[in-house]
Amino acid sequence: MSYALPRRAVLVAATLVAAAAPPRAARAQETSRGAYLAIAGDCVVCHTVSEGAPFAGGLKMATPLGAIYSPNITPDADTGIGGWSYEDFDGALRKGVSKDGRRLYPAMPYPSYAQITDEDSRALFEYFSKEAKPVHQLNTRNEIAPPWNARWPLAVWNLVGAGSPFRANAAFDEEWNRGAYLVQGLGHCGACHTPRGALFQEKAMTAEDGAFLAGANLDNWSSPNLRGDLNTGLGRWTTAETVEFLKTGHNIHGAAFGAMRDVVAYSTGNMNDADLAAMAKYLSSLPPSIDRKQPLWVEDSRDAAALAAGKSDRPGAATYLRQCASCHGADGKGGGGLPPLAGNAAVLDPDATSIVNIALNGAPALEVAEGEYGDAMPQFRTFLDDRAMADVATFIRSTWGNRAGPVLPGDVAALRKATVAGEDHAIIRQMR
Repeated sequence: MSYALPRRAVLVAATLVAAAAPPRAARAQETSRGAYLAIAGDCVVCHTVSEGAPFAGGLKMATPLGAIYSPNITPDADTGIGGWSYEDFDGALRKGVSKDGRRLYPAMPYPSYAQITDEDSRALFEYFSKEAKPVHQLNTRNEIAPPWNARWPLAVWNLVGAGSPFRANAAFDEEWNRGAYLVQGLGHCGACHTPRGALFQEKAMTAEDGAFLAGANLDNWSSPNLRGDLNTGLGRWTTAETVEFLKTGHNIHGAAFGAMRDVVAYSTGNMNDADLAAMAKYLSSLPPSIDRKQPLWVEDSRDAAALAAGKSDRPGAATYLRQCASCHGADGKGGGGLPPLAGNAAVLDPDATSIVNIALNGAPALEVAEGEYGDAMPQFRTFLDDRAMADVATFIRSTWGNRAGPVLPGDVAALRKATVAGEDHAIIRQMR
Protein backbone atom coordinates (compact mmCIF):
# COMPACT_ATOMS: atom_id res chain seq x y z
CA MET A 1 0.00 0.00 0.00
CA SER A 2 1.06 3.55 -0.49
CA TYR A 3 0.43 4.22 3.23
CA ALA A 4 -2.95 3.25 4.53
CA LEU A 5 -3.10 1.57 7.92
CA PRO A 6 -0.90 -1.43 8.66
CA ARG A 7 -2.64 -4.74 8.06
CA ARG A 8 -2.38 -5.84 11.67
CA ALA A 9 -3.82 -2.47 12.68
CA VAL A 10 -7.04 -3.05 10.81
CA LEU A 11 -6.90 -6.80 10.72
CA VAL A 12 -10.33 -8.20 11.17
CA ALA A 13 -10.98 -11.13 13.49
CA ALA A 14 -12.48 -11.66 16.90
CA THR A 15 -12.62 -14.47 19.41
CA LEU A 16 -12.83 -14.44 23.16
CA VAL A 17 -10.87 -17.54 24.11
CA ALA A 18 -7.59 -19.05 23.00
CA ALA A 19 -9.20 -22.42 22.35
CA ALA A 20 -11.00 -23.48 19.18
CA ALA A 21 -14.11 -21.46 18.40
CA PRO A 22 -17.35 -23.17 19.44
CA PRO A 23 -20.14 -23.73 16.91
CA ARG A 24 -21.98 -20.57 15.86
CA ALA A 25 -25.29 -21.49 17.51
CA ALA A 26 -23.64 -22.25 20.84
CA ARG A 27 -21.63 -19.05 20.78
CA ALA A 28 -24.70 -16.92 20.07
CA GLN A 29 -26.43 -18.40 23.11
CA GLU A 30 -23.52 -18.44 25.55
CA THR A 31 -21.89 -15.05 25.12
CA SER A 32 -23.02 -11.79 26.68
CA ARG A 33 -24.08 -8.82 24.61
CA GLY A 34 -20.72 -7.13 25.14
CA ALA A 35 -18.81 -10.27 24.21
CA TYR A 36 -20.82 -10.59 21.01
CA LEU A 37 -20.18 -6.96 20.16
CA ALA A 38 -16.46 -7.56 20.67
CA ILE A 39 -16.73 -10.30 18.04
CA ALA A 40 -18.55 -7.97 15.65
CA GLY A 41 -16.05 -5.22 16.47
CA ASP A 42 -12.99 -7.33 15.64
CA CYS A 43 -11.11 -6.55 18.84
CA VAL A 44 -8.88 -9.49 19.68
CA VAL A 45 -6.43 -9.69 16.78
CA CYS A 46 -5.04 -6.19 17.09
CA HIS A 47 -4.69 -6.65 20.85
CA THR A 48 -3.20 -10.16 20.85
CA VAL A 49 0.25 -11.45 19.93
CA SER A 50 1.15 -14.96 18.88
CA GLU A 51 1.34 -17.19 21.97
CA GLY A 52 -0.05 -14.30 24.04
CA ALA A 53 -3.20 -13.89 26.11
CA PRO A 54 -6.26 -12.42 24.39
CA PHE A 55 -6.50 -8.63 24.62
CA ALA A 56 -3.16 -8.27 26.47
CA GLY A 57 -1.70 -6.18 23.66
CA GLY A 58 1.87 -5.95 22.42
CA LEU A 59 1.18 -6.48 18.73
CA LYS A 60 3.74 -4.61 16.63
CA MET A 61 2.28 -2.44 13.87
CA ALA A 62 4.64 -1.00 11.29
CA THR A 63 4.10 2.55 10.03
CA PRO A 64 6.30 4.79 7.85
CA LEU A 65 7.25 6.74 10.99
CA GLY A 66 8.16 3.72 13.12
CA ALA A 67 6.53 0.89 15.00
CA ILE A 68 3.60 1.23 17.37
CA TYR A 69 2.33 -1.47 19.73
CA SER A 70 -1.25 -2.26 20.66
CA PRO A 71 -2.10 -1.72 24.35
CA ASN A 72 -3.36 -4.12 26.99
CA ILE A 73 -7.16 -3.74 27.14
CA THR A 74 -7.86 -6.42 29.73
CA PRO A 75 -9.36 -5.33 33.09
CA ASP A 76 -6.02 -5.61 34.89
CA ALA A 77 -5.87 -2.62 37.25
CA ASP A 78 -2.14 -1.96 36.88
CA THR A 79 -1.32 -2.65 33.23
CA GLY A 80 -4.71 -2.74 31.50
CA ILE A 81 -7.86 -0.67 31.66
CA GLY A 82 -9.11 -1.90 35.01
CA GLY A 83 -8.93 1.62 36.43
CA TRP A 84 -10.78 3.23 33.57
CA SER A 85 -14.23 4.73 33.89
CA TYR A 86 -16.84 4.34 31.18
CA GLU A 87 -16.05 7.87 30.04
CA ASP A 88 -12.37 6.97 29.69
CA PHE A 89 -13.24 3.86 27.68
CA ASP A 90 -15.76 5.60 25.46
CA GLY A 91 -13.35 8.44 24.74
CA ALA A 92 -10.79 5.98 23.41
CA LEU A 93 -13.35 3.86 21.56
CA ARG A 94 -15.29 6.54 19.73
CA LYS A 95 -13.08 9.65 19.85
CA GLY A 96 -9.54 8.30 19.79
CA VAL A 97 -8.48 9.96 23.07
CA SER A 98 -6.91 7.84 25.83
CA LYS A 99 -7.53 8.22 29.56
CA ASP A 100 -4.41 10.36 29.98
CA GLY A 101 -5.53 12.72 27.21
CA ARG A 102 -3.14 11.44 24.54
CA ARG A 103 -4.62 11.07 21.09
CA LEU A 104 -4.58 7.54 19.70
CA TYR A 105 -3.07 6.71 16.35
CA PRO A 106 -5.82 5.79 13.87
CA ALA A 107 -4.52 2.24 13.83
CA MET A 108 -7.33 2.12 16.38
CA PRO A 109 -10.35 2.37 14.03
CA TYR A 110 -12.13 5.02 16.09
CA PRO A 111 -13.26 6.87 12.93
CA SER A 112 -15.53 3.87 12.26
CA TYR A 113 -16.26 3.16 15.92
CA ALA A 114 -17.60 6.71 16.19
CA GLN A 115 -20.79 5.22 14.74
CA ILE A 116 -21.25 2.83 17.70
CA THR A 117 -24.33 3.67 19.77
CA ASP A 118 -24.20 4.66 23.43
CA GLU A 119 -25.88 1.38 24.37
CA ASP A 120 -23.34 -0.74 22.54
CA SER A 121 -20.43 1.32 23.84
CA ARG A 122 -21.60 0.66 27.41
CA ALA A 123 -22.03 -3.05 26.70
CA LEU A 124 -18.49 -3.24 25.37
CA PHE A 125 -17.23 -1.44 28.47
CA GLU A 126 -19.05 -3.94 30.69
CA TYR A 127 -17.36 -6.79 28.88
CA PHE A 128 -13.84 -5.37 28.89
CA SER A 129 -14.05 -4.07 32.46
CA LYS A 130 -15.77 -7.04 34.12
CA GLU A 131 -15.98 -10.15 31.95
CA ALA A 132 -12.68 -10.38 30.07
CA LYS A 133 -9.85 -12.15 31.88
CA PRO A 134 -7.37 -9.72 33.50
CA VAL A 135 -3.79 -10.11 32.30
CA HIS A 136 -0.89 -8.37 34.01
CA GLN A 137 1.29 -7.33 31.07
CA LEU A 138 3.06 -4.01 30.66
CA ASN A 139 2.53 -2.12 27.45
CA THR A 140 5.43 -1.85 25.01
CA ARG A 141 6.70 1.62 24.20
CA ASN A 142 6.17 2.80 20.64
CA GLU A 143 9.23 3.15 18.43
CA ILE A 144 8.58 6.52 16.82
CA ALA A 145 11.40 9.01 17.26
CA PRO A 146 10.92 12.74 17.92
CA PRO A 147 9.53 14.90 16.44
CA TRP A 148 7.34 12.35 14.67
CA ASN A 149 6.01 10.99 17.96
CA ALA A 150 4.11 14.22 18.71
CA ARG A 151 0.40 13.51 19.06
CA TRP A 152 -1.01 17.01 18.47
CA PRO A 153 -1.08 16.63 14.66
CA LEU A 154 -3.71 13.94 15.17
CA ALA A 155 -6.13 16.65 16.26
CA VAL A 156 -5.67 18.22 12.83
CA TRP A 157 -5.99 14.83 11.14
CA ASN A 158 -9.31 14.30 12.90
CA LEU A 159 -10.73 17.30 11.06
CA VAL A 160 -10.75 15.16 7.91
CA GLY A 161 -10.43 11.62 9.26
CA ALA A 162 -12.81 11.39 12.20
CA GLY A 163 -16.21 9.73 11.91
CA SER A 164 -19.62 10.69 13.25
CA PRO A 165 -22.49 8.90 15.04
CA PHE A 166 -24.57 6.45 13.03
CA ARG A 167 -27.73 7.89 11.55
CA ALA A 168 -30.44 5.54 10.34
CA ASN A 169 -31.62 6.12 6.79
CA ALA A 170 -35.42 6.43 6.76
CA ALA A 171 -35.51 5.39 3.10
CA PHE A 172 -34.56 1.84 4.13
CA ASP A 173 -35.99 -0.70 6.53
CA GLU A 174 -34.71 -1.79 9.93
CA GLU A 175 -32.75 -4.75 8.57
CA TRP A 176 -30.88 -2.58 6.05
CA ASN A 177 -30.03 -0.05 8.75
CA ARG A 178 -28.77 -2.82 11.03
CA GLY A 179 -26.51 -3.99 8.21
CA ALA A 180 -25.28 -0.45 7.60
CA TYR A 181 -24.49 -0.06 11.30
CA LEU A 182 -22.50 -3.30 11.39
CA VAL A 183 -20.59 -2.69 8.17
CA GLN A 184 -19.89 1.02 8.64
CA GLY A 185 -19.37 1.04 12.40
CA LEU A 186 -18.68 -2.05 14.48
CA GLY A 187 -17.21 -4.08 11.62
CA HIS A 188 -15.20 -1.08 10.35
CA CYS A 189 -15.10 -2.69 6.90
CA GLY A 190 -14.13 0.61 5.32
CA ALA A 191 -10.79 0.58 7.14
CA CYS A 192 -9.61 -2.05 4.66
CA HIS A 193 -11.97 -1.67 1.70
CA THR A 194 -12.20 2.12 1.24
CA PRO A 195 -9.47 4.04 -0.61
CA ARG A 196 -7.47 6.63 1.30
CA GLY A 197 -7.01 10.33 0.68
CA ALA A 198 -3.94 12.57 0.70
CA LEU A 199 -3.77 12.49 4.52
CA PHE A 200 -4.38 8.73 4.54
CA GLN A 201 -7.92 9.18 5.79
CA GLU A 202 -10.73 7.00 4.47
CA LYS A 203 -12.27 8.91 1.57
CA ALA A 204 -15.78 8.03 2.76
CA MET A 205 -17.36 6.56 5.88
CA THR A 206 -20.92 5.82 4.72
CA ALA A 207 -22.84 4.47 1.73
CA GLU A 208 -23.85 7.96 0.62
CA ASP A 209 -20.41 8.40 -0.96
CA GLY A 210 -19.50 6.21 -3.95
CA ALA A 211 -15.91 5.83 -2.72
CA PHE A 212 -17.06 3.87 0.34
CA LEU A 213 -16.01 0.20 0.08
CA ALA A 214 -14.77 0.74 -3.48
CA GLY A 215 -11.60 -1.27 -2.78
CA ALA A 216 -8.12 -0.25 -1.64
CA ASN A 217 -4.53 -1.41 -1.71
CA LEU A 218 -3.61 -2.37 1.84
CA ASP A 219 -0.32 -3.79 3.09
CA ASN A 220 0.53 -5.78 -0.03
CA TRP A 221 -3.05 -6.90 -0.65
CA SER A 222 -5.76 -5.41 -2.81
CA SER A 223 -8.82 -5.29 -0.55
CA PRO A 224 -11.72 -5.99 -2.92
CA ASN A 225 -14.47 -3.67 -4.03
CA LEU A 226 -17.62 -4.50 -2.03
CA ARG A 227 -20.02 -2.41 -4.09
CA GLY A 228 -22.32 -3.51 -6.92
CA ASP A 229 -19.76 -3.54 -9.72
CA LEU A 230 -20.52 -6.49 -12.00
CA ASN A 231 -16.97 -7.65 -12.59
CA THR A 232 -14.85 -6.32 -9.74
CA GLY A 233 -17.44 -6.10 -6.96
CA LEU A 234 -20.47 -7.97 -5.66
CA GLY A 235 -22.74 -7.20 -8.60
CA ARG A 236 -23.15 -10.86 -9.55
CA TRP A 237 -23.60 -12.08 -5.96
CA THR A 238 -26.98 -12.81 -4.43
CA THR A 239 -27.59 -11.86 -0.80
CA ALA A 240 -27.60 -15.57 0.06
CA GLU A 241 -24.16 -15.95 -1.51
CA THR A 242 -22.89 -12.98 0.45
CA VAL A 243 -24.19 -14.52 3.69
CA GLU A 244 -22.50 -17.80 2.76
CA PHE A 245 -19.21 -16.01 2.21
CA LEU A 246 -19.39 -14.10 5.51
CA LYS A 247 -20.27 -17.30 7.36
CA THR A 248 -17.86 -19.74 5.71
CA GLY A 249 -15.29 -17.71 3.77
CA HIS A 250 -16.30 -19.06 0.39
CA ASN A 251 -19.05 -19.33 -2.19
CA ILE A 252 -19.29 -20.09 -5.90
CA HIS A 253 -17.54 -16.82 -6.74
CA GLY A 254 -14.39 -17.22 -4.67
CA ALA A 255 -12.75 -17.74 -1.29
CA ALA A 256 -11.38 -15.44 1.40
CA PHE A 257 -7.71 -14.51 1.32
CA GLY A 258 -5.37 -12.29 3.29
CA ALA A 259 -6.85 -10.58 6.34
CA MET A 260 -10.39 -11.57 5.28
CA ARG A 261 -9.56 -15.10 6.37
CA ASP A 262 -9.30 -13.81 9.92
CA VAL A 263 -12.54 -11.88 9.57
CA VAL A 264 -14.38 -15.09 8.79
CA ALA A 265 -12.54 -17.23 11.34
CA TYR A 266 -13.13 -14.95 14.31
CA SER A 267 -15.69 -12.33 13.43
CA THR A 268 -18.38 -12.86 10.80
CA GLY A 269 -18.09 -16.64 11.06
CA ASN A 270 -19.22 -16.37 14.67
CA MET A 271 -21.99 -13.80 14.25
CA ASN A 272 -25.66 -14.71 14.21
CA ASP A 273 -27.46 -15.32 10.95
CA ALA A 274 -29.79 -12.34 11.32
CA ASP A 275 -26.86 -9.94 11.48
CA LEU A 276 -25.14 -11.61 8.51
CA ALA A 277 -28.35 -11.29 6.50
CA ALA A 278 -28.58 -7.62 7.43
CA MET A 279 -24.98 -7.01 6.33
CA ALA A 280 -25.61 -8.81 3.04
CA LYS A 281 -28.76 -6.79 2.40
CA TYR A 282 -26.90 -3.55 2.99
CA LEU A 283 -23.95 -4.54 0.78
CA SER A 284 -26.24 -5.69 -2.04
CA SER A 285 -27.85 -2.25 -2.10
CA LEU A 286 -24.64 -0.34 -2.82
CA PRO A 287 -24.52 0.89 -6.43
CA PRO A 288 -21.47 0.28 -8.64
CA SER A 289 -18.46 2.50 -8.25
CA ILE A 290 -16.18 2.08 -11.26
CA ASP A 291 -17.18 -0.56 -13.83
CA ARG A 292 -20.83 0.34 -14.40
CA LYS A 293 -20.00 0.85 -18.08
CA GLN A 294 -17.92 -2.28 -18.47
CA PRO A 295 -19.46 -5.32 -20.15
CA LEU A 296 -20.53 -8.16 -17.89
CA TRP A 297 -17.99 -10.96 -17.61
CA VAL A 298 -18.95 -13.87 -19.88
CA GLU A 299 -17.19 -17.21 -19.85
CA ASP A 300 -15.09 -18.09 -22.91
CA SER A 301 -15.17 -21.88 -23.20
CA ARG A 302 -12.60 -21.91 -26.01
CA ASP A 303 -9.80 -21.31 -23.54
CA ALA A 304 -10.90 -24.25 -21.43
CA ALA A 305 -11.03 -26.51 -24.49
CA ALA A 306 -7.54 -25.46 -25.55
CA LEU A 307 -6.09 -26.11 -22.10
CA ALA A 308 -7.89 -29.43 -21.81
CA ALA A 309 -6.24 -30.41 -25.10
CA GLY A 310 -2.84 -29.47 -23.68
CA LYS A 311 -2.34 -26.44 -25.90
CA SER A 312 0.05 -24.09 -24.14
CA ASP A 313 1.46 -21.68 -26.70
CA ARG A 314 0.60 -18.50 -24.78
CA PRO A 315 3.08 -17.21 -22.17
CA GLY A 316 2.14 -18.62 -18.79
CA ALA A 317 -0.14 -21.35 -20.15
CA ALA A 318 2.38 -24.16 -19.70
CA THR A 319 3.05 -23.04 -16.13
CA TYR A 320 -0.68 -22.96 -15.44
CA LEU A 321 -1.15 -26.49 -16.78
CA ARG A 322 1.82 -27.77 -14.79
CA GLN A 323 1.27 -25.94 -11.49
CA CYS A 324 -2.34 -24.75 -11.26
CA ALA A 325 -4.76 -26.78 -13.38
CA SER A 326 -4.81 -29.82 -11.11
CA CYS A 327 -6.57 -27.70 -8.48
CA HIS A 328 -8.29 -24.89 -10.37
CA GLY A 329 -9.12 -26.88 -13.50
CA ALA A 330 -8.53 -26.38 -17.20
CA ASP A 331 -11.77 -24.39 -17.18
CA GLY A 332 -10.66 -22.20 -14.26
CA LYS A 333 -13.77 -23.11 -12.28
CA GLY A 334 -12.07 -24.74 -9.30
CA GLY A 335 -14.46 -26.93 -7.32
CA GLY A 336 -14.17 -29.43 -4.51
CA GLY A 337 -13.27 -26.74 -2.01
CA LEU A 338 -11.04 -24.77 -4.36
CA PRO A 339 -11.99 -21.30 -5.63
CA PRO A 340 -12.68 -20.45 -9.26
CA LEU A 341 -10.37 -18.19 -11.22
CA ALA A 342 -12.75 -17.65 -14.13
CA GLY A 343 -14.83 -14.56 -13.46
CA ASN A 344 -13.38 -14.14 -9.97
CA ALA A 345 -13.64 -10.48 -8.91
CA ALA A 346 -10.18 -10.60 -7.31
CA VAL A 347 -8.71 -11.86 -10.59
CA LEU A 348 -10.57 -9.17 -12.55
CA ASP A 349 -9.45 -6.44 -10.13
CA PRO A 350 -7.42 -3.76 -11.95
CA ASP A 351 -4.95 -4.11 -9.07
CA ALA A 352 -3.33 -7.56 -9.34
CA THR A 353 -1.59 -7.33 -5.96
CA SER A 354 -3.68 -9.98 -4.21
CA ILE A 355 -3.37 -12.53 -7.00
CA VAL A 356 0.41 -12.15 -7.08
CA ASN A 357 0.68 -12.15 -3.28
CA ILE A 358 -1.21 -15.38 -2.75
CA ALA A 359 0.66 -17.08 -5.61
CA LEU A 360 3.98 -15.99 -4.14
CA ASN A 361 3.25 -16.76 -0.50
CA GLY A 362 0.46 -19.32 -0.42
CA ALA A 363 -2.11 -19.80 2.33
CA PRO A 364 -3.18 -22.60 4.67
CA ALA A 365 -6.61 -24.18 4.39
CA LEU A 366 -9.35 -21.82 5.46
CA GLU A 367 -10.46 -22.49 9.06
CA VAL A 368 -13.98 -21.55 10.11
CA ALA A 369 -16.25 -22.38 13.04
CA GLU A 370 -17.71 -25.35 11.17
CA GLY A 371 -14.32 -26.90 10.37
CA GLU A 372 -11.82 -26.58 7.55
CA TYR A 373 -12.58 -25.53 4.00
CA GLY A 374 -10.56 -26.44 0.93
CA ASP A 375 -6.89 -27.30 0.55
CA ALA A 376 -3.90 -25.18 1.37
CA MET A 377 -2.59 -22.92 -1.39
CA PRO A 378 1.13 -23.70 -1.88
CA GLN A 379 3.66 -20.91 -2.20
CA PHE A 380 5.46 -20.59 -5.53
CA ARG A 381 8.10 -17.99 -4.67
CA THR A 382 10.76 -20.71 -4.51
CA PHE A 383 9.64 -22.38 -7.75
CA LEU A 384 8.85 -19.52 -10.14
CA ASP A 385 11.02 -16.53 -10.95
CA ASP A 386 9.58 -13.06 -11.49
CA ARG A 387 9.05 -13.52 -15.23
CA ALA A 388 7.34 -16.90 -14.87
CA MET A 389 5.12 -15.61 -12.07
CA ALA A 390 4.17 -12.53 -14.09
CA ASP A 391 3.38 -14.65 -17.14
CA VAL A 392 1.10 -17.08 -15.31
CA ALA A 393 -0.68 -14.27 -13.47
CA THR A 394 -1.22 -12.45 -16.76
CA PHE A 395 -2.47 -15.68 -18.32
CA ILE A 396 -5.02 -16.20 -15.53
CA ARG A 397 -6.19 -12.58 -15.82
CA SER A 398 -6.75 -12.94 -19.60
CA THR A 399 -8.31 -16.40 -19.93
CA TRP A 400 -11.84 -17.91 -19.72
CA GLY A 401 -13.37 -14.53 -20.51
CA ASN A 402 -11.25 -12.67 -17.94
CA ARG A 403 -10.13 -9.33 -19.33
CA ALA A 404 -7.78 -7.77 -16.80
CA GLY A 405 -4.47 -6.05 -17.36
CA PRO A 406 -1.05 -7.71 -17.49
CA VAL A 407 1.30 -8.29 -14.58
CA LEU A 408 4.91 -7.21 -15.04
CA PRO A 409 8.01 -8.93 -13.62
CA GLY A 410 8.78 -5.75 -11.70
CA ASP A 411 5.41 -5.99 -9.95
CA VAL A 412 6.29 -9.50 -8.78
CA ALA A 413 9.79 -8.49 -7.71
CA ALA A 414 8.44 -5.67 -5.54
CA LEU A 415 5.97 -7.97 -3.77
CA ARG A 416 8.60 -10.68 -3.38
CA LYS A 417 10.81 -8.20 -1.55
CA ALA A 418 7.99 -6.82 0.61
CA THR A 419 6.43 -10.10 1.77
CA VAL A 420 7.33 -13.39 3.44
CA ALA A 421 5.70 -16.73 2.64
CA GLY A 422 3.03 -17.69 5.15
CA GLU A 423 3.42 -14.60 7.36
CA ASP A 424 -0.23 -13.55 7.27
CA HIS A 425 -1.80 -16.37 9.27
CA ALA A 426 0.10 -16.60 12.55
CA ILE A 427 -2.84 -15.36 14.60
CA ILE A 428 -5.22 -17.96 13.20
CA ARG A 429 -2.75 -20.75 13.84
CA GLN A 430 -2.00 -19.60 17.39
CA MET A 431 -5.59 -19.07 18.47
CA ARG A 432 -6.93 -22.34 17.13
